[in-house]
Amino acid sequence: QVQLVESGGGSVQAGGSLTLSCRVSGRDFTDYAMAWFRRKPGKEREYIACITWSSGDPFYGNSMEARFTISRDNAKNTVYLKMNNLNAEDTGVYYCAAGFHAQAQGPMSPDSYDSWGQGTQVTVSA
Repeated sequence: QVQLVESGGGSVQAGGSLTLSCRVSGRDFTDYAMAWFRRKPGKEREYIACITWSSGDPFYGNSMEARFTISRDNAKNTVYLKMNNLNAEDTGVYYCAAGFHAQAQGPMSPDSYDSWGQGTQVTVSA
C-alpha cells in the first residue's frame, strides 16, 4: 500500500493556472502507475491522466492534454498536474491515485487504482 498526499489546490480566476502536487510514500511505490482524477460537483470521478515512474510517458484522457500536463519527479517522490487556462468547468476536487495493475486493467477506470489521496479542492471563478 502506498500513501498519497495532494496539495496545491485553491481558488483561481478563469484563465489562470494551478499546479497540483502528489507526494507518494510507501513500499515499492515506484511499481505503481500514478494518475489524477477529478470529481466535479454532482458528477462521477473523471480521469485526467496517468504516468509511470519508470518511463514517465503520460497517457491523457479525452481532451485533457490540451490544458493539463502530468509529470513526475522521482527524486522528490512527487507527481504533478499542471493546469492551464482554467475555467469554471474545471471546478472540483482533484485526486491523486496509485494502481499496481492500472496499466493492464485500464488506466482510465477508477477501479484500477488501489490507493487514493484525500483530494484537493480547485475552484475557478468567472
